[in-house]
Amino acid sequence: MSERKIERRGLGRGLSALMAEVGIEAPTAGSGDPGARGQGLRVVPIEALRANPDQPRRTFDERSLGELAESIKEKGIVQPLIVRAVPGVGGEFEIVAGERRWRAAQLAQLAELPVVVREFNDQEVLEIAIIENIQREGLNAIDEASGYRQLIERFGHTQEKVASALGKSRSHIANQMRLLSLPNDVQSMIVAGTLTAGHARALITAADPAALAVKVVGAGLSVRETERLAREVGLPKGAQARARQQKDADTRALEADLSANLGLPVTIDHQMDGNGKVTIRYSNIEQLDQLCQVLSLVQ
Repeated sequence: MSERKIERRGLGRGLSALMAEVGIEAPTAGSGDPGARGQGLRVVPIEALRANPDQPRRTFDERSLGELAESIKEKGIVQPLIVRAVPGVGGEFEIVAGERRWRAAQLAQLAELPVVVREFNDQEVLEIAIIENIQREGLNAIDEASGYRQLIERFGHTQEKVASALGKSRSHIANQMRLLSLPNDVQSMIVAGTLTAGHARALITAADPAALAVKVVGAGLSVRETERLAREVGLPKGAQARARQQKDADTRALEADLSANLGLPVTIDHQMDGNGKVTIRYSNIEQLDQLCQVLSLVQ
């Protein structure tokens, strides 16, 4: 990495400004003069490119890469990669934006790729990599949060500054970064897509998030059910029973509707695992007879 002093400044132009700056039609790989073209545009051997070690995206979907590779075989690379020269190594370049295209081009067995060479410091490289991933193909929540943390810890940005530059709310930045406090097992479930970020956030304050995450996935709980489960865990048994007795607004509304239709008190006891029971109370034999008549009409 460059030893150039990093200035404490606001985030820079970002990917969209860079794309506008390129503003020229990129040659397809293998189809033109390998010399420099236009505004720093050139075609270089694919083996001269290397990935950015600080790339926020740590996982690449193989199916998505395969689809991109097929598109590249048919149409070539329609937009050049943005790169910077590797200090002290002649003829080699580090990818600033376009690692997915580089990986897919390898699958497509291309020999060379169009690139735009620019001078960037480490801060700008990280910023552009995060913006590209967010704008072009959504990062998983853990990789996104890791990118935000790098911008804040390495370059001294505040959450407000990062949020403003990336077009996100400060609360979004904060909520994503909270996921990094979860155990590695839970983070891996988020990356794999078996646990959503919403479910995971409900587990952050739990005593054993990993165990609860397994239970949540196994039972197919909703986010609301997960939040309720996380609140109950760790409470004394009596408190857990009282917590289970507390019903959400939807359940109470359903009870009211059934009671009105049947003319009898109805209670619903819904459990975290999806099971439950419906209780209908009657005061005399006449009400029981009426209930039986109503139920016998249900097809």
